Amino acid sequence: MKTIGLIGGMSWESTVPYYQVINETVRDALGGLHSAKLLLYSMDFAELERYQSSGDWDAAAALMTDAALRLQRAGADFLVICANTMHKSVPAMRAHVSLPILHIAEVTAKRLRESGVDTVGLLGTRYTMTEPFYKDKLAEAGIRALVPEGDDAARVHGVIYDELCRGEIRADSKRAYLEIIERLRSRGAQGIVFGCTEIGLLLEPKDVPLPVFDTTRIHAQEAALFALADEEAEAGA
Repeated sequence: MKTIGLIGGMSWESTVPYYQVINETVRDALGGLHSAKLLLYSMDFAELERYQSSGDWDAAAALMTDAALRLQRAGADFLVICANTMHKSVPAMRAHVSLPILHIAEVTAKRLRESGVDTVGLLGTRYTMTEPFYKDKLAEAGIRALVPEGDDAARVHGVIYDELCRGEIRADSKRAYLEIIERLRSRGAQGIVFGCTEIGLLLEPKDVPLPVFDTTRIHAQEAALFALADEEAEAGA
């Protein structure tokens, strides 16, 4: 079994389900008392968020690279960034880190292709919704991403940083998200991507009138499966 290197804390609220889902997936695959081999480096999100909001993405990438190198030195076999937005730093990280990075948008695109969905509503931070680093990965897989506009986009972003990352779950924000999702459906969305790892704290798939692709759950499951690839091959031999 490969050792997973998790870069978490962005926010820590959504790092918790990563640990749970990874271990559940390993347990379900191998049975018994099996659990995942992993290392976690948890960021101080306040420091990182200051760089995000000021637009200093070079400084943010330097923090991410430092975290990745710490995990590489500690013995991780591959890396998982427990956030969507900070995948913006992946190209800069790959210039300094030799470990594979399991990209959240790539594994999400894989699930979308398997489901037959080619037009999705993408919810996330304003960086994820508007910048090309994420939507381009979906487009490469033939998937069109629709994003909220105007006040809707501002509300989606604000709920993430001002509420979910602080552990606040509010009924009015849930209603607002569902209204925004309905507007995305009216524009042609066939499914909804929870493109921020905190959104699953606010909404469950059963709340949404379209197929839901929760990137936290998808990424964590794919991380466990990647870690188990050799183990499962040996078990089947």
